Amino acid sequence: MTISLKYRPRLVVMVKEPRMGRVKTRLGRDIGPVPATWWFRHQVNRLLREMIDPRWQLILAVSPDVAGLESRIWPTHLPRIAQGHGDLGQRMARSLDLPEKGPVVLIGGDIPDVRRSHIADAFTKLGNNSAIFGPATDGGFWLVGLKRTTPAPRGMFKGVRWSTKHALADTLATMPQYAPAMAATLNDVDTQADLAQIDR
Repeated sequence: MTISLKYRPRLVVMVKEPRMGRVKTRLGRDIGPVPATWWFRHQVNRLLREMIDPRWQLILAVSPDVAGLESRIWPTHLPRIAQGHGDLGQRMARSLDLPEKGPVVLIGGDIPDVRRSHIADAFTKLGNNSAIFGPATDGGFWLVGLKRTTPAPRGMFKGVRWSTKHALADTLATMPQYAPAMAATLNDVDTQADLAQIDR
């Protein structure tokens, strides 16, 4: 699949340093904090190996800021930016607002089924669309991307009910001037039930 864009695309993966009790807390309540932390660490490492591709630059948006920027857990050759403070929407908006021009696609580290083909498809669709979302089966979204030929919508992600079935609909309501393209629907992993789905 050809990606035809004027500027080199950037793929940003949001990750937290895998400290017990700090990552996948909902999953941790189901299966225990140690297995949840172990799962997240190995899932992110697998995903990063999958996402390396010459068609785009891979960047890590890390949390916590200082520890994440200095952490030896993540591959040292990948550039890192700090997520900064605020709720998920504020951190996502900051991660999408890179200083260099060009399209940006943002995903989390907890989507086991994402493949390079999904990312290539997202960038291809950004060739003809200003924005793109990857719906999740729980009503949220696993991917968001902006072509960034115009400024990002003001108030994007403001008032979104995160971790609910309304997250995608709320986000789309913050950008009524856009008609985003849609990528494939995938699962992220927040609970033991989500984990069971990918183990089938």
